[in-house]
Amino acid sequence: MSLCSVNNSQIDAVVEQYQQFVNPWLASLMKFGGFGDVEMEAEGCIVRTASGEEYLDCLGGYGVFSLGHRHPKVVEAVKCQLGRMPLSSRTFFSRPQAELAARLAALAPGNLQYAFFCNSGTEAIEGAIKIARIATGKTRFVCMVGGFHGKSMGGLSATGREQYRAAFEPLVPGFVHVPFNNAQAAAAAIDDHTAGIIVEPIQGEGGIQVPSPEYLPALRSICNDHHALLIVDEVQTGLGRTGKLFAVEHHNVQPDIMTLAKALGGGVMPIGAVMGTPAIWERAFSENPLIHTSTFGGNPLACAAGLAALNVTVEENLPKRAADMGDRLMSGLRQVQAANPDALVEIRGMGLMVGAEFAVKDVAELCINGMARRGVIAAYTLNNPKVIRFEPPLIITADQVDRAVSAFSGSVAEAKEMLGL
Repeated sequence: MSLCSVNNSQIDAVVEQYQQFVNPWLASLMKFGGFGDVEMEAEGCIVRTASGEEYLDCLGGYGVFSLGHRHPKVVEAVKCQLGRMPLSSRTFFSRPQAELAARLAALAPGNLQYAFFCNSGTEAIEGAIKIARIATGKTRFVCMVGGFHGKSMGGLSATGREQYRAAFEPLVPGFVHVPFNNAQAAAAAIDDHTAGIIVEPIQGEGGIQVPSPEYLPALRSICNDHHALLIVDEVQTGLGRTGKLFAVEHHNVQPDIMTLAKALGGGVMPIGAVMGTPAIWERAFSENPLIHTSTFGGNPLACAAGLAALNVTVEENLPKRAADMGDRLMSGLRQVQAANPDALVEIRGMGLMVGAEFAVKDVAELCINGMARRGVIAAYTLNNPKVIRFEPPLIITADQVDRAVSAFSGSVAEAKEMLGL
């Protein structure tokens, strides 16, 4: 199926295959949301579909496409590695893995030195949970209501929304959930059996919830007092998204363990990572270096992409660009809010991780559909469907930001009219 030869019947055939062989209910949801086309190619901030439509990607793969789609330096790095050795033999040292780990250690906050590589964010959380347990000899974790850490059994146990948890219970024991941005609640929940506190610097799926400046430093102190580990989930916030290379840098907080994924692959390859301090790695791996492994984790293609992505992020100063374009985006969205105070509750965020919260969930859903019909991709947050998220590539231009704001404004007005608000 080439882009130039696709017709409506072929698009229908792809949708039918989803319904017959992938997930019919997901197919219905996608069509309802205005995404009934078939994606065919993408470049920079633009996605093109089989029907010839062009969309501005303001979802960015939920944070995957920080460098945009198909950044040429990342693509070239992967092509070069593909020509040499795509996957590891798992017997010798791997240069791409070593170089990526060293680059991460040089950039990471605090004393984070070692990296274990996996394939996704939820795998990174699984690794963090296991490493924290063996390093501390403790089994309990304090997590946050509204937090999202993936949908594997361990990640789901840490995730703070009942809708995703209930069907799979009993989950991994030892997880307690307290309100986000409430250090007193975390202090009351921690005890001598707590291995660590798991927290996102900004809750993504929870609705782009930005904590107070005192919150993360307070969690750091609580962990210190109880000899527990501070585990920071930077899967969505990391690598420039919030205006700093890592979101914890806004608060001068040093994690004991940090998880990464999404943007680490440069929008080209899937990769996740768990980072930890020398003391934690010694307690976790010194007796058995193979106690936690992954067949495809740290594969050469993914590591080549990761190293290129880090270099591009630093060389092009994308955290600064995220801060500048984020200010422009939030300013524009707040003008829309001011014109629609009955529909929009709040515009909040940091850098290019921005949420628009609606008073009524139905308005948010209709707005996403309206934006799609206006050529802009957005989505609501999984743990708070009243919030539309904007997480475009960090390379987005000022004109593209203004286009997104215009589409949002028109969609809000249209949704209100349809609902009679």
